[in-house]
Amino acid sequence: MRLDGVRVLDLTRLLPGPYATQLLADAGADVVKIEDTGAGDYARHMPPVTDEGVGAVFDAVNRDKRSVAIDLKEEAGREAFYALVAEADVVIESFRPGVTDRLGVDYETLVDHREDLVYCSLTGYGQDGPYADRVGHDINYVGLAGLLAMTRDDVQERPRLPGYQIADMGGGLMAALAVCSALLARELGNTGGEYLDVSMTDAVVSLSQAIAPMALSGDDPRPGETPLTGLYPWYDVYEAADGRYVTIGALEPKFWRAFCEAVDRPDLIDHHMTDDPATRSALRETLEEIFARRTRDEWVEDLADVEATVGGVYTPSETVEHPQIEARGYVERPADGSPRVGFPIQGSAIPDRERAAVPGHGEHTDELLAEVGIDEAERERLREEGVVR
Repeated sequence: MRLDGVRVLDLTRLLPGPYATQLLADAGADVVKIEDTGAGDYARHMPPVTDEGVGAVFDAVNRDKRSVAIDLKEEAGREAFYALVAEADVVIESFRPGVTDRLGVDYETLVDHREDLVYCSLTGYGQDGPYADRVGHDINYVGLAGLLAMTRDDVQERPRLPGYQIADMGGGLMAALAVCSALLARELGNTGGEYLDVSMTDAVVSLSQAIAPMALSGDDPRPGETPLTGLYPWYDVYEAADGRYVTIGALEPKFWRAFCEAVDRPDLIDHHMTDDPATRSALRETLEEIFARRTRDEWVEDLADVEATVGGVYTPSETVEHPQIEARGYVERPADGSPRVGFPIQGSAIPDRERAAVPGHGEHTDELLAEVGIDEAERERLREEGVVR
């Protein structure tokens, strides 16, 4: 997984798009942030901020990138951008539909400057459909996609906000996958570059595969009543003696048997996968009593060598300190800079995870413009006119 030599021009801001391009940068791509000459990416200034005075979200998803500040509303700025496009492989943007046309940075325009360009549009609802022009954020996308309705224990309960931005991050993942797939298709000679339309809402709908068959058959999945959302007592969350929680995911008979034997309750083995609601209810009460006998960490430790699919529920701060997560090596704690959750994929050809710091706003404007043939006199003229920073 080495994207060395691939240059990505990143027109996105905030979280979803920068997360997509951060994954590409972590895989070795040369990612160039194209920011306006004013405030730049809004996330630079959003609280909370790091000790270096940079927005923590910006710091998390903009490592090892370069920043060019260009005013795309000015013709001279667009011409400078076109020069960058001619030397790029990918452009990714997250404007609302129609904005790129007004700015003159749409796919049809840019392929005149790089014929085999891979161009990805990442938006909330996609480029077409009745919602295409609507504004939105993660909460709106997961609401439409059906996820928010499924965060409840039952239909009487108010939907709960997910702990992470599922649409934002899922959309970023889909965009990175789409870009890599398009680059591979181009390399194989199957395409000469292409346009990609990635919707964050669509990404969440795609994640619904476990309940989609019921929805598509007209049987509306109900929270707490599907196999993986609370119907089965052997696949659920239980409170431990210390007020923390443990998980059990004993869907397979062998795992359920192992658990029952480990807690000295072989009489429960035959209740696995029962269709009787009364039996399931009684079993859930029994499991509540069993798990209340030990603390979370005692359960995790005592069943460490038992194939019972029992684990702990951890806070985010506990997660990043957990020995399993530490062992995987993607939580980066540089000596000079803020810690971050880095590239989560292991492999035999993954670039070094020691990534550079986030770029200053327009830090690499002069460098990048020089690389694409814009001479010093012209660069100075663009700076004096405020077209670049």
